[in-house]
Amino acid sequence: MVEKTSKCQNVKTPKPADEIAAIWSALESVTDPEIPIVNVVEMGIIADVRVEAADVVIDMTPTFVGCPALDVIRENIRTAVAAVTGGPVRVDVVFDPPWTSDRISETGREKLRAFGLAPPGDRCSANSVPRLEHTPCPFCDSRDTELESLFGPTLCRSIHYCRSCLQSFEHFKAI
Repeated sequence: MVEKTSKCQNVKTPKPADEIAAIWSALESVTDPEIPIVNVVEMGIIADVRVEAADVVIDMTPTFVGCPALDVIRENIRTAVAAVTGGPVRVDVVFDPPWTSDRISETGREKLRAFGLAPPGDRCSANSVPRLEHTPCPFCDSRDTELESLFGPTLCRSIHYCRSCLQSFEHFKAI
């Protein structure tokens, strides 16, 4: 922190790099309400963090356009960041760059697996169908699995069954 003295009072003003680091740290405390074991940074939905004048601006790219948790995530981001900056926070939903499952960090992928949710595999090309058969089971790593339903509890997940450990599990689809 750098001390900045005004005529009225002594005010501690953080250096921009310190403030940005504090903002990123605050963002790591914000989890996805549908998958509460991963945070928004690990999910790769934070596209940009910047300070414009006195406002903090967060650009957030949703995993799906119709994500039902979008408003909750935006509000949780505002609350967490405002707690460390003490000023106004604006969260903009952006679609450029588009979110892809490649943006999920390795830590996020491990947390998904530990949660019992198979992390996404490789993305498919524009001319192919995503491969959902033989998705590795997050419980035993077997590929002796079958797709039970392309449609899981949310648009981003499918439901599978493992013949090895006899567990049903969800798979986060690759995009």
